Amino acid sequence: MVMSDRLSQIPDSYFGKTMGQKVEHGPLPLINMAVGIPDGATPNGILECFSKALHIPENQKYVAFHGKDSFKQAIVDFYQRQYQVELDKEDEVCILYGTKNGLVNLPQCIVNPDEYVLLPNPGYTDYLAGVKLADAIPKPLALNSPDYLPEWDKIEQSVLDNTKLIYLTYPNNPTGSVATSDVFDEAIQRFNGTKTKIVHDFAYSAFGFDQKNPSILQAPNSKNVAIEVFSLSKGYNMSGFRVGFAVGNKDVIQALKKFQTHTHAGMFGALQDAATYALNHYDTFLEEQSDTFKRRRDVFEAKLSDKNIPFEPMKGGIFLWLATPKGYDGEAFVEYLLAEKSILAAPGIPFGDRGRNYVRISLALDDEQLLEAANRLQSLSYLYN
Repeated sequence: MVMSDRLSQIPDSYFGKTMGQKVEHGPLPLINMAVGIPDGATPNGILECFSKALHIPENQKYVAFHGKDSFKQAIVDFYQRQYQVELDKEDEVCILYGTKNGLVNLPQCIVNPDEYVLLPNPGYTDYLAGVKLADAIPKPLALNSPDYLPEWDKIEQSVLDNTKLIYLTYPNNPTGSVATSDVFDEAIQRFNGTKTKIVHDFAYSAFGFDQKNPSILQAPNSKNVAIEVFSLSKGYNMSGFRVGFAVGNKDVIQALKKFQTHTHAGMFGALQDAATYALNHYDTFLEEQSDTFKRRRDVFEAKLSDKNIPFEPMKGGIFLWLATPKGYDGEAFVEYLLAEKSILAAPGIPFGDRGRNYVRISLALDDEQLLEAANRLQSLSYLYN
């Protein structure tokens, strides 16, 4: 086999394997509820900025490896404006070529072989690949219904003592749970002064329905312990642009930046200009995004509740965590939904073994499709009752 031993031990990426594949389904028109990308268009102002930036001669050449000063300043200003967090644009900011790259590469930057990395279970599927690539040892951070928050006292001290990195993600993908400031305060306080670092995946930061989602960097002493990874993909409908950034602990940030000098030659200047424009001009758009998904959540949950179909309360993000009927695990129920109702969902199993009896439902669909999907699911209430 040509593939290296290290790469061959890593499971195939679930979404890399399934996205774009032809789907066989039942007689009804297909409704794709497996997509984790907001369905709206990128705002015109961002597109116009990007288009103009393409014609700037400096953007057609190599740019500074660690990013334009204007982009880094926009990040600093955004965090000050949104979260009252002060950042040093040179020491505490790292531009990422898509946040997935940063999240997967991070263990190779700061974790040594055989050290532990705690991964949320359930949690985003591709964290595991980064741990395996670093020859580190993944350990589960069990998250329990209904809040899906860390319970540090239930983790063996021997595990915590050998843990170099912890992944957190709120709003949580896939469960739709959120964290309060107290949750982050407790995590920072527990690991401040230890060798353990925390990375908070803030991909769905814009989508907080009962209250605004806090940043982990708002916690006292947070920069001693944590970095936060922020994505422009979801809040700004810019998933195809592949732009994000990490902010926080300067030692971790510098390790990420060093790694990137060996794997990238600087982000395309026009992309940086478009991202700068987004951060500087679209705070209100982020609020509109959250309002849209809150309205969708309210309608969709009401339809399921009306037929006593069980799900976890969706407090943020764009996904609803739907329980499977008795006798079905997530993969079997996905097949059933496709065959009987022409609904494509994501099974919960790739998100960790605690997702075995769930499927992930995306609300990134227009109102008409969402209403039709809810009606089709309502017709399956007999499976639950």
